[in-house]
Amino acid sequence: MFKFSRFAAVVKARNLEFFRDKSSLAWNILFPVLLLVIFSFAFSGDGRAVYKVGVIEQNLVEVAKPNPFMQTKYIDFVQYKQLDKAMPKLDQHGIDMIIDLTHNHYWVNEQSPKSYMVEKIFIHDADGLTRMVTTGEPIRYIDWVLPGIFGMNMMFSCLFGVGYVIVRYRKNSVLKRLKATPLSALEFISAQLLSRLFIVLFMVSVVYSGCNLFFDFIMLGSYLNLFLIAVAGAMSLISLGLLISTRSKSEELVGGLLNMATWPMMLLSGVWFSLEGAPQFVQNIAEVFPLTHLVSAARSVITEGATLQDVSYQLTVLLSMTAICLLLSAKLFSWDSDR
Repeated sequence: MFKFSRFAAVVKARNLEFFRDKSSLAWNILFPVLLLVIFSFAFSGDGRAVYKVGVIEQNLVEVAKPNPFMQTKYIDFVQYKQLDKAMPKLDQHGIDMIIDLTHNHYWVNEQSPKSYMVEKIFIHDADGLTRMVTTGEPIRYIDWVLPGIFGMNMMFSCLFGVGYVIVRYRKNSVLKRLKATPLSALEFISAQLLSRLFIVLFMVSVVYSGCNLFFDFIMLGSYLNLFLIAVAGAMSLISLGLLISTRSKSEELVGGLLNMATWPMMLLSGVWFSLEGAPQFVQNIAEVFPLTHLVSAARSVITEGATLQDVSYQLTVLLSMTAICLLLSAKLFSWDSDR
């Protein structure tokens, strides 16, 4: 029989438990405020750009000042230091034009309506540049967003799959029992990493193979390279999850910390849209996130046919993050919940 007094007592106790946990309470208040502040800076401005133009130049700021075309509103000018990095973007309609002011050339994609329109604007201000052309079919959005979706799925699986389990082990005194065994913190953490790595890669492989039968995803690179990038990315994300949960004893606190890690990555790591043309400080923030490098490297392999050498920077960052987070986790790991 339902008794309201018992029900009310449980509600009161649960509320007191939450509000007495100062760290969780503070996090629940600060997290939405923090997101609002970040996005108010990141996406504020005069309006959204309609076209995107790549500029082959070492110092974009200096060449933009005297160039009337580069003062045009609603056009994003993206700096590229090498032409071969920009050409695949133009071929796949990722950008609408390329300008090389050093050699007085510009490139347009004759199969892109946006390329046609931005050239009309450009010709009005052009002075002595030679017109070059390229061709290429636009890449499907589903092919472009595929690495982001799988990367995001891996991120949630790695972070929450490890973070909550460690805290539950600690709360249920499982870790305290393990402490009485010869098992070291590094052995326990490494075992968690390997176990989660297998689960994540297995699930991603199964889902990718199944979806590929229906969507026929584009693949310009090597599946082996893509797999190695997924391994490096998953390891860095799992290590981050281990570090976050290494001393947490509250499921609510670790949930808040995991949300703090996942939401910025989901929004600023290039999962849904490219960060090219975004403010520099937003791009600098995104560089801190392992998901940024995972998605960037996987997307380069899938849509541009990049090799491991081409994405060596992203791989180096991911492996470095893994080593740092793993060592810190082993150093800071706590077996007890009553510290």
